[in-house]
Amino acid sequence: MSRARRISALVIITLSLFGGTASSAAEPPKRLLLLSQQPDGHPPSTHEYAAGQRVLAKLLAGVPELEITHAAADGDWPAGPDLLAKADGVVLFVSEGAKWLNSDPARRAAFAELAGRRGGLAVLHWGMGTKDAANIEPFVALFGACHGGPDRKYKVLDAAEIHIAAEHPVVAGLADFRLKEEFYYALKRAPEAEDLVPLVTVRVDDAEQMVGWAWQRPKGGRSFGFSGGHFHANWGRPEYQRLIAQGVLWTLGLTPPQSDFPAPLEERDLKLP
Repeated sequence: MSRARRISALVIITLSLFGGTASSAAEPPKRLLLLSQQPDGHPPSTHEYAAGQRVLAKLLAGVPELEITHAAADGDWPAGPDLLAKADGVVLFVSEGAKWLNSDPARRAAFAELAGRRGGLAVLHWGMGTKDAANIEPFVALFGACHGGPDRKYKVLDAAEIHIAAEHPVVAGLADFRLKEEFYYALKRAPEAEDLVPLVTVRVDDAEQMVGWAWQRPKGGRSFGFSGGHFHANWGRPEYQRLIAQGVLWTLGLTPPQSDFPAPLEERDLKLP
């Protein structure tokens, strides 16, 4: 056997011992796009989109297979379709996100193209919202559920009991907990989302309501949503950190690291400008 062939064989044997192959070792990292906007007129410390996405980026900083880009999506956002074309997944944390997504044909097509590539789609709080019901259908076809229309429901719960409603990788390691939060509920769902999994529920007006979900889309790809995220301070809760970080990684098909995940935060990471 030639020296070159011996080296090649050694590489293959070494990789197989670690459960990989030469091709898998060369796979590029997943590219995650975090989209945010400036505050939208809500009181300070609520709807803090950019600050929340900065926290999420910090929580995911220890994931080795991940490359994170945080982009402002205010105004016409002409750079958006190109950014989405380069992404493997996106987290949408913006104002009235279903309306925002549907307001520009190029933007809507770029999200559809990402979904067509089996890209990961995650959405938080008002990022799943629209006042106009006309924006519901295009949004739920991508994300699975939406807080939309003139009959949309929301409520601030001072001591909400958050229930983990299913066994799923997104909620691994989580148990029921309590906190103050504004939740959207009675969410609109895509007709084709029969296998959408309610992951997190809260009790509102004597009924258990879905506020977090995971959806394996029929044509491939994964979507995750969580209707909490109104109060910026809740990013300091370990339960929120794990739920959202694991939800985002699940959409990308990535397994969380076994240690130091989510990455630990410092007090300054939660401070607002």
